Amino acid sequence: MFAQVIIEYPSKVIDKTFTYHIPKNLKDQLKVGMKVIVPFKNSVIGGFVLNIVDVLDDLYEVKDIISISNEKLVLNEELISLSNYLSEETLCPRITAIQTMLPASLKVSNLNKDYSYYEKIIRLNKDIDLNKYKEDNKRYLKQIELIELLEEKEYVLKKDISNKSSLNTLIMKNILIEEKVSKYRINKEEKKIVKRVLTEEQNKAYLKIKSYFNEEKTILFHGVTGSGKTEVFIKLIEDILKMGKTALVLVPEISLTTQIALRFYEAFSSNVAILHSSLSKGEKYDEYLKILKGDVHVVVGTRSAVFAPLTNLGIIIIDEEDSSSYKQDNNPKYNAKDMAIFRSKYHHIPLVLASATPSLETKARADKNVYELVLLKKRVGQAQLPQITLVSMEEEMRKRNMIFSDLLKEKIEEKLAKKEQIILLLNRRGYSTFINCSNCGYTYKCPNCDISLTYHKSTNRLICHYCGYQVLKSSKCPNCQEDSLNYYGLGTEKLEQELKKLFPLARVIRMDQDVTSKKGMHEAIIKDFKDLKYDILVGTQMVSKGLDFPNVSLVGVINADTTLNIPDFRSNENTFSLLSQVSGRAGRSKTLGEVIIQTFNPDNFVMSCVKENDYEKFYLKEMQIRRNLKYPPYYYLVGIKIISKSYQKALEEAKKVKTYLENKLDKNTIILGPTTASILKYKEEYRFQIIIKYKYDNYLKNTLKELDQIFINKDCYLDIDFNPLKI
Repeated sequence: MFAQVIIEYPSKVIDKTFTYHIPKNLKDQLKVGMKVIVPFKNSVIGGFVLNIVDVLDDLYEVKDIISISNEKLVLNEELISLSNYLSEETLCPRITAIQTMLPASLKVSNLNKDYSYYEKIIRLNKDIDLNKYKEDNKRYLKQIELIELLEEKEYVLKKDISNKSSLNTLIMKNILIEEKVSKYRINKEEKKIVKRVLTEEQNKAYLKIKSYFNEEKTILFHGVTGSGKTEVFIKLIEDILKMGKTALVLVPEISLTTQIALRFYEAFSSNVAILHSSLSKGEKYDEYLKILKGDVHVVVGTRSAVFAPLTNLGIIIIDEEDSSSYKQDNNPKYNAKDMAIFRSKYHHIPLVLASATPSLETKARADKNVYELVLLKKRVGQAQLPQITLVSMEEEMRKRNMIFSDLLKEKIEEKLAKKEQIILLLNRRGYSTFINCSNCGYTYKCPNCDISLTYHKSTNRLICHYCGYQVLKSSKCPNCQEDSLNYYGLGTEKLEQELKKLFPLARVIRMDQDVTSKKGMHEAIIKDFKDLKYDILVGTQMVSKGLDFPNVSLVGVINADTTLNIPDFRSNENTFSLLSQVSGRAGRSKTLGEVIIQTFNPDNFVMSCVKENDYEKFYLKEMQIRRNLKYPPYYYLVGIKIISKSYQKALEEAKKVKTYLENKLDKNTIILGPTTASILKYKEEYRFQIIIKYKYDNYLKNTLKELDQIFINKDCYLDIDFNPLKI
């Protein structure tokens, strides 16, 4: 027998399987999808078995598989098919697709490390006559006490036994046996399951979605903020579990995973696994194995959880489906929604795309009846949508109100007096956006990227938010040595400081990437704020979605124009979504919520749609703009970046790529560029881009495949992104 193995060598040149002989000692164990160790050239390498055949068509000498690397890990037929699809859709090597689907601890490169977590237990040796031993050793009371303890229990953890002397003696005499057993790191205790009654509107939505069980159907679940979409999810999953099936729920942010996972633990107790980037390698390994072994039937996680090895899937739910977090920025540049659609088709099950502000592409497909539309128009209980006020910062600047408008200060004081909570959004972390010398004009810039460094006062460091480069800030200008450094721009760190000056008695906490980089901080901040330990939560966009704090009655947006001014075709959509979602954090209980949005563009149509809580009005206006400019959903996009350490080389190769595309693609396909990328220099490399716009082009996929394969240049490389979210 022979195995076809895809090896851990992520090169387009050898992106194929290699045939190996299965030795006699592995014939009964080896399965398709297993991870193996094989010889390759003069080295030993890992790989995955993708097929097993009895005979070879061509007779030639093949090498033996050395060993099975991990018997616990077996990729099933669906996951192997999914890796094919991922490779085809993103043009990445097949092994790269497989590696992307696995947690770091199970990638083929990690061959020698055992990520299992073990505990030492002590149990009785039942082959020994214990009564005789106790009779013969009556005077050793501590030993007798330990034996009797274990007669009542199956085993005891070694660490829980305080009398080590008696323990060691009994182990030495073979009365007690010490064993090492594997254990999951994340173990949720069995809890009393909390059930809630659906409202009439929720129940109607639930029944509509349920009618598509056992049917391949994509559903847009459009519900206003606070309408209780999560309760509908839970009711649907309850039914799926009763059918003996499993459920997958995706959320965009780790901060959302925390709250929604708690709600799912309440509903399904320990039958839930969580998968997100804040887990350690060992924790991810444990959660993955729980799913693989069928120990849990509900998975909640961020983007990569779409590859969770659930079998017999019954439903897939993607919450906040409009979030850009579902698209991976680095290769392979997959979108979790596309992967979910593949799995929905594979299992013939419904895929639910849920949001208060659906993406334009999703809404357009619902309007054309490609997707089914299910609506929730009301908030749960007595909660009402918040009252939103736009404040012109141009007028406030004349009054020297650089950060807080008079109205926002007044409202914060009012809410603090009432013991109500406040969320303030500023979508920019750090202390100052950039530092400039007023004497010589010097500005701190990243040496690797074409952008200014952001100042972080807590660490006194200037940081590049793209490549991570850091440098300590000196007290004087590094160029002219004068004490003339000025700080410009505003980040969450400075906002937190200013709040504490203005409201010294207020308890303020910040939630951004800097604060939450430490493990467990997301959970801690959310729990403390919900437990009323803080009055004001300051944060970036991670505070804008999905969080449910009943005592929050005021939301303030410090600079609403941050995303609006980004030169990207989605800037209006992203701004509307961000402002609508963060507004939805206010007034989620009986207290009427208020939202103060500070902007330099109060007359902009995006701002007026946010103020009126009018998604439909925004959607129709933005669709008109997209149609006129030939952008999604009216056209598909492909972004191609040509990247080199040499500016001139990148430009020359970009022109060649443009010519190649013009000769190969359909005449109706639009090819724009080459132009410099939005960030020209990134990690010491120059980047030019070409944008392809098309409706239908039968030549496109094959042309890009050919281009990707023939473009082998040691000084330059291509980066191809299908349906990019930003250009």
